[in-house]
Amino acid sequence: MEQLWAPWRLAYVTQPARPKPADDDCFICRGLAEADDRTNLIVYRGTHSCVILNRFPYNNGHLLVAPLAHKARLADLTPDELLDLQEMIRQMVAILEKRMKPEGFNVGLNLGKVAGAGLPGHLHWHVVPRWNGDTNFMPVVSDVRVIVQSLDALWELMREELA
Repeated sequence: MEQLWAPWRLAYVTQPARPKPADDDCFICRGLAEADDRTNLIVYRGTHSCVILNRFPYNNGHLLVAPLAHKARLADLTPDELLDLQEMIRQMVAILEKRMKPEGFNVGLNLGKVAGAGLPGHLHWHVVPRWNGDTNFMPVVSDVRVIVQSLDALWELMREELA
């Protein structure tokens, strides 16, 4: 039997349950309003979009690409914002392909609470790298995902590549 060591995940596993945020509490806007990009896991701020590490990732390299403006519907985006967001998704996929060598990606947008949006008031696309065999018994048996890279290491990797 092999052992899996991921001690940095202890902070996540043992933290108290977070209270459900108010409908107007937007972690994206809150992070963008602050100057500390590292603490807020913001790896890029562009003209119309930003890239943020998912604090609770589904997989290594899980990114969120969002408009800078707080907008909940695709129809609310200007053509320039929409183009910028799509270009940013393309650039993030290219960076992850280069630096992490995934075998595929899930790229998606959840529109509305009933569609699974955890933050329905601020559009954001999920960019999730995938590798053959990255889903194993852990999520099924123990409802645990194993992420093999720390958020700090991923933040450094992304910032280095975007520099």
